[in-house]
Amino acid sequence: MTTVLITGAGGSPGIGFSRSLRAAPKKFHLVGFDTNPYNLQRAETDQKFLVPSVKSEDYLQVVLDIIDEVKPDLIHVQISAEMIAISKIRDKLPCRTFLPRHETILACEDKYASYAIWAAAGIKVPGTMMLNNPDDLAQAFEKYGPRLWLRFISGSAGRGALPTSDFEEARLWIDFRKGWGSFSASECLEEQTITWQSIWKDGELVVAQGRKRLYWEFANRAPSGVTGITGTGVTVSDPVVDRIAEATVRAIDPEPNGVFGVDLTYDKAGVPNPTEINIGRFFTTHQFFTAAGLNMPYLFVQSALGAGLPELPVRINPLPNGLAWVRGMDIEPILTTVDKIQAAAEELAARRANLKS
Repeated sequence: MTTVLITGAGGSPGIGFSRSLRAAPKKFHLVGFDTNPYNLQRAETDQKFLVPSVKSEDYLQVVLDIIDEVKPDLIHVQISAEMIAISKIRDKLPCRTFLPRHETILACEDKYASYAIWAAAGIKVPGTMMLNNPDDLAQAFEKYGPRLWLRFISGSAGRGALPTSDFEEARLWIDFRKGWGSFSASECLEEQTITWQSIWKDGELVVAQGRKRLYWEFANRAPSGVTGITGTGVTVSDPVVDRIAEATVRAIDPEPNGVFGVDLTYDKAGVPNPTEINIGRFFTTHQFFTAAGLNMPYLFVQSALGAGLPELPVRINPLPNGLAWVRGMDIEPILTTVDKIQAAAEELAARRANLKS
């Protein structure tokens, strides 16, 4: 039986990955790592191991010791910092990783570096500059204002993000976050975002699927309105997004390997601009695709091991449009359709109209 080791196994993405492999047409032995002792209890794996923080001196030593014990065929990394650490020693591991090139990982983990690559490749991206001091911030307002999007150049879940039209607010925000030299400022785009999750093997596309986000869960609890927690996601198919997303991936790496999740945000002209690539890992709600009939974790594992893949009718957007994945805290997600959601709203509108007549 194939043994797959999953890092961050007690987090939502790790659980979604485990559930997807449980739903696959073959059985897997799953081993879970987590650096958080509480999250570890939630892991849905056959074995669970607590490991030190990736910042600990003995992190890799402990990881290698457990790998030697459980002898996995493949390790799948869902946490950025762990991915960088494990990527550095991939050639010394006795199991496969199926990670992108190390240089590709570093470029994608640095949002300003990836922006510069896309801009040089002629891909439409929001104007962006690094903020090393308040003078840079003033220049950013002159170039990209009146409204800027501020954020750390590394991290996820909207880390440090703030949309603002006020110089003093922006300066105080960066001061508070100790962010000079680590923040960038960009032209503010529109609210609508879309994600293009893809798997690649030796430069060839295995599969890709588009998904738009209707709203962020708990958006009212973050200054930017971005929490990194998708409330409801919907399957979409857009040739323009497909073309831009593929160009975005190939600009970063002409021979991509593994998982590339391209996040795009629409500008005022309606053009999707890439804002980041979630590299080497699946986005939090990838179980959505599995429930809908596209088991990307299974395709990932099979590709990594050079095993046979199930036949796909098409490689780009094989799922029908309009499927919806509705999520919340402490509840199981629901797979439904946009039509059903709209029907409930229409029924309420009709009822209100009748009550007024």
